[in-house]
Amino acid sequence: MKAIRIHQFGPTEEVLQYEEVPTPQPGPQEVLIKTEAASLNRADLGLRPADGDQSPTQRQDLQAFGIDIPSDLVRRKIRLSLAGALLVMTFLAAHPAGAGEAKSAPWEGTVAEARREGRLVVGIPPSAELRKQMEPLLKSRFGLEVESLPAPGPQIASRIVSEHNAGVRYFDALIFGSCTGVPLIKSGAFDPVEPYMILPEVKEPTLWWGGHVWMDNVSANRIFYSFAAMKGTEGLWHNSTLVKPEDVRSFDDLLDPRWKGKIGFSDPRVAGSGLSVWSFLWDVKGEEYLKKLVQQQLFVSQNLRQIADTLAKGKLALALGIGFAQTEPFVKGGLPVKELPQPREGLPGSNGYGTLGVVKNPPHPHATKVFVNWLLSKEGQEFYSKVMLQSTRRLDVETKWMVKEGVEAAKDFLSLREYEQQRNYLEDKCVGIRLPSQKFAETILQ
Repeated sequence: MKAIRIHQFGPTEEVLQYEEVPTPQPGPQEVLIKTEAASLNRADLGLRPADGDQSPTQRQDLQAFGIDIPSDLVRRKIRLSLAGALLVMTFLAAHPAGAGEAKSAPWEGTVAEARREGRLVVGIPPSAELRKQMEPLLKSRFGLEVESLPAPGPQIASRIVSEHNAGVRYFDALIFGSCTGVPLIKSGAFDPVEPYMILPEVKEPTLWWGGHVWMDNVSANRIFYSFAAMKGTEGLWHNSTLVKPEDVRSFDDLLDPRWKGKIGFSDPRVAGSGLSVWSFLWDVKGEEYLKKLVQQQLFVSQNLRQIADTLAKGKLALALGIGFAQTEPFVKGGLPVKELPQPREGLPGSNGYGTLGVVKNPPHPHATKVFVNWLLSKEGQEFYSKVMLQSTRRLDVETKWMVKEGVEAAKDFLSLREYEQQRNYLEDKCVGIRLPSQKFAETILQ
């Protein structure tokens, strides 16, 4: 931003400087106030005459503004116009104690270095729309050439670990589903996210529902950051020409003979949304129920797009464990693919594709910092929520509109205690519920 500043006393036309200064960034519990005008008292008016002496009272007033007047200047004649005095007060009101420059300097410097690096490589969820919108946005905002690779989290994570072990550094960051991170915690292939957080609005825990939440909540290394929270897992979809919403009001309805050979299921033998649903059923309905469900001749696949495509074509009537990232093209294309209402048993609380990781010693470290802070900022979370239809934990981002899209933000419908009871992710639940249910899936799904 531009500002008129005064660094010394002297003739108005000589001391007023029109300069570029960093835009102030208010921190937690602070606001930025723009002063349009300010009243002047008698002492202020005494500054206007070119031949007026500065009284001790006037000197005290200037010191109150933060301008210390040496004693040998007390009787010096000062040429300072009324407009100049007003500018001093306006500037000081908007820039208390130089705080704006101090707070924005690290960020502005990081952005400048990121522009020099000019490149960023990020693994993202399997969403063509996210890639389509995010790459040009980051190019225009920060001058970064972004290569975003959409794929299921376990696939990209496996590649990152293999490259790390081979001494190769290609990726900078990764966005994935929570339990994908469990085998990565001790891999040594990722840096803790916290040191990459620069902006006050990102670092301040009171701006996040539930404070800062780390996926590795047992190991407590703060490697992976969890930024999303939905009331229930997305992942129950139907072909509306074959199934009516009232046909499936309970998970027990999936055992109806009508749906034999007509149910698709994201493979619960690997980390992902399929395992989230499967582990919930393992916990709530039990292993005997899952054995009966498997007898329905499930179409099990790790290719989520294939499940969505088969559902859209009517070869499947129901699909579990897929999400908006896979169904979006068909929904927008007007095909009969719709999400089912929440069943009576409920659904596990989820963070969807809402976990962020930073690759160890990323090849573009400053660009990585810019990406982390942008993604976790209000701007970034608004963008991600709208594109991915996954609700953020940021309290300053409006999410109630998502109900019309079939997504209920946890912060809008649940207390923290209620959500903690439904949560089916983060390291503790991944290890305590998901991993045992995953082993069970391996035994009965051949």
